[in-house]
Amino acid sequence: MLHLLLAALFVPVSLLLAGPPGLHSADTPPSAPAYQEWQILEVKTGRPVDFEAWISTLNDRDVIYLGEEHQNRSHVEAALKILQALLARDRRPVLALEMFGWDGQAGLDRYLSDRDSARDQFLHESRWDQNWGGDYDDYEPLINFARERRVPVLALNPPRPLVRRVASQGMAQALGDPDMLRWGMRDEPLFDDPAYRDMIAKQLRLCHAGISEDAYQRMYEASMFRDEGMAKTISDYLHRTQPGTGPVISYTGGGHIQYQLPVPNRVLRRRTGAVRQTTVYLTAFAPDLVNDVHELLRDSIADYIWLTPLSAHGAPRRCR
Repeated sequence: MLHLLLAALFVPVSLLLAGPPGLHSADTPPSAPAYQEWQILEVKTGRPVDFEAWISTLNDRDVIYLGEEHQNRSHVEAALKILQALLARDRRPVLALEMFGWDGQAGLDRYLSDRDSARDQFLHESRWDQNWGGDYDDYEPLINFARERRVPVLALNPPRPLVRRVASQGMAQALGDPDMLRWGMRDEPLFDDPAYRDMIAKQLRLCHAGISEDAYQRMYEASMFRDEGMAKTISDYLHRTQPGTGPVISYTGGGHIQYQLPVPNRVLRRRTGAVRQTTVYLTAFAPDLVNDVHELLRDSIADYIWLTPLSAHGAPRRCR
């Protein structure tokens, strides 16, 4: 059962439902343009935006949230395009990655600063297998770019053992573990937002039917714990830097940014609203997926939707 709970917490965003109840905007206009790969759509209008003009809009953001489909190399390319464009405008972005846990930050910092550090040693010191475990090749271009261009990288996630404790024991018991104090999570605010709860609960039931109510609750608490931890990482960074530094480019699965609920709203609460942020939902596109684009626009899943080529794994599968 614990294996199932942990697997559910790291479910690819392509499996998640698009559209929680109560968060629908107006339908997509009948005159919506033909969609195509690499098109960026402004959600409030449903219209494409020019990349250069869009980057000018993003240039003054404190946080830019990119929500990816895991293992889609085009989504990594999209993140690199934004990083390159910001650097060209003399901004100093910081890359924050879901794929690394806090217990790997020291190893990550060492690899970025030491050009002689070996890849295998880096993966060991950053605890890649323990915290993510997927194919590092999928995300290596981001780390290589950061290393070459001296872009700082933040490990976004709480250490996976902490998430395991919440998933197996429940939040109340897990918070008593000494490691929660060590990593600064024992007394952190864990905001149980009703809209967030409704969204996560619906997705968990669709993707993981047939388990106990107690298991659903522990899965929900572990999901909230991860999102609050990622928000803490971003908020703490903003707190210790000068205004105008950045922006933070947060790169996570799309499930962590959808409808602003998982991480962006938690950052706003921590920063009392004094943060300028934008959400960008990356989604694979093909001509037979037009209806999926309409749904994402209708449901206002993010501020922008970026249509990219399909991954090598084909069209994403969603829980319905």
